[in-house]
Amino acid sequence: MKSKDSVKGSANLAQNSAKAPKNGRGSKMPASKAGKGVQGSKKSITKTEKGEKKTKSDNTSVTSSKSRCPVSKKCGGCQFIDMPYRNQLKVKRERLEELLSKYCTVGEFIGMDDPDHYRCKVHAVFTHDRKGNPLSGIYQEGSHKVVPVESCLLEDKKADEIIATIRGMLRSFKIKTYDEDYGQGLLRHVLIRVGKNSGQIMVILVLTSPILPSKNNFVKALLKAHPEITTIVLNVNDKHTSMILGDKEKVLYGKGYITDTVCGMEFKISPKSFYQVNPVQTEKMYSKAIELADLDGSEEALDCYSGVGTIGIIASPHVKHVTSVEINGDAVRDAIWNAKNNDIDNVTFYKNDATRFMQQMADSGDKADVVFMDPPRSGATEEFLNSLFVLGPSKVVYISCGPDSLARDLGIFVKNGYIVTDCVPVDMFCHTRSIETIVLLKKKL
Repeated sequence: MKSKDSVKGSANLAQNSAKAPKNGRGSKMPASKAGKGVQGSKKSITKTEKGEKKTKSDNTSVTSSKSRCPVSKKCGGCQFIDMPYRNQLKVKRERLEELLSKYCTVGEFIGMDDPDHYRCKVHAVFTHDRKGNPLSGIYQEGSHKVVPVESCLLEDKKADEIIATIRGMLRSFKIKTYDEDYGQGLLRHVLIRVGKNSGQIMVILVLTSPILPSKNNFVKALLKAHPEITTIVLNVNDKHTSMILGDKEKVLYGKGYITDTVCGMEFKISPKSFYQVNPVQTEKMYSKAIELADLDGSEEALDCYSGVGTIGIIASPHVKHVTSVEINGDAVRDAIWNAKNNDIDNVTFYKNDATRFMQQMADSGDKADVVFMDPPRSGATEEFLNSLFVLGPSKVVYISCGPDSLARDLGIFVKNGYIVTDCVPVDMFCHTRSIETIVLLKKKL
């Protein structure tokens, strides 16, 4: 497909005014399921007078009187933190089977050997207590109440250490934390992004002003405490909004980005770019997706909701050509860099809304042999799917972070002549209700 919106190996992006879909990642299991026990031999779940759940078997408790995480009840971010890991996978698989059994057999979960400290993207909200002492933590689930967190079992350990160092530096540098109620203060958030394979670390300071007091000394002190930091970026968010990052950025140290490798390819990670938070499972997931696609090198592939081009670039050596579409301009710019950096010349990038782009392809009579799609939690739009059916790919690899929307979309695929041949769940978000699933659909002959 040739269009004026095409971008191939160039940073001259075609502008498109389409509003980006909300790209919420990670699905949530209903609370009723989260508390459900796993059926097994000689194990039954009882409820004590204090409301604590436990099993009759001494070594298979679902939750204990003393949680592994001291703030798990307040935070709500790791609903399964006190459930044995193998039981977590069983509960999640049962959830998928309830939703998808009419379409396919759910395969075994691709789990982790070590399900702790897997998050390579760490976000800390900064605020203060009644005495003005700086605090950092995360928002309580479903609210904007900040739960102070010293360290988190889901987050990269080094990232937590850097956040603690920054928190300890604030008083000496006279930096006030942001008060969301009054819209006053300077430091709102700190984001840490870690390249697990590269070892690179990016620190993003989100301020209400482009001016950081004693900037050079602050950076010098932070680097002295953590020489492993690769780059530091100041992001300005001066709006009274729930959005974390603002539009303006200034690099205080380093290149303003980091890189990491997945499946033998190097990828650029910028402050605003979407990049999977669990690098170990990301590699497993994309490897499995490529394996399921069973590519022979002759295919015209389409990569929708492509982010920084990860799966399209990984698939590129195995296909004739990849057409990649993503709404986020920062991500597309990174995708172009990624392709060039990896000497990939058979991927064409488009900055566009995925639904609009698919409609354009369908109207133009274009075709695709295989489609990779990784939509937001809400799934694909009806217009997207209808256009996909016009393109008529023989195979679709659907990566889902929303089991409910996946079940809905699979029903539409089946009604339009596709069958589900494989369904492989991947535990991207250990200790939480969230479920990631890879599904292979084939067009009936």
